[in-house]
Amino acid sequence: MSAETSNKPHILPLSVYFGVAAVLLVMTFVTVWAASFDFGEYNVIIAMVIAVFKASLVALIFMHLFWDNKIYSVAFVSSLVFLGFFLTLTMYDTLNRGDIYTERDRPIVPAAVIYESLEPAAGESETIVEDSLSQDEFEDESDSTDTSAEDEDWGFE
Repeated sequence: MSAETSNKPHILPLSVYFGVAAVLLVMTFVTVWAASFDFGEYNVIIAMVIAVFKASLVALIFMHLFWDNKIYSVAFVSSLVFLGFFLTLTMYDTLNRGDIYTERDRPIVPAAVIYESLEPAAGESETIVEDSLSQDEFEDESDSTDTSAEDEDWGFE
């Protein structure tokens, strides 16, 4: 029977599990340590490399892929690498979207309640953004279209 597969159980000593757990704990500290530095655009890449290493270690040792058929190990670890690569591309895109937009640091609705308590910090000058509507015109327009919850009967009494 040439197609017969040998399914021999392997039993690992506890020292292997504790060693891998210690490496994962050290890598967690490395993750926290790396997060305390500003590497610029490489922050995401460094975080993903560490995450892929830790996930690969868990899959290979705790899921016993290291002792199984090697094609399974290669397939699983390569899928983790590609997942990390694509997540890195996605995060790089979302972190740099502000570079292409012309309007920044401006509330969508300047008259919103959450912006009333914001005052410029010491030493900062307050910038005034000119819109097609002045603040008074904006408030008049928003008052005419505003339907507050007090006026509506939602039936929750």
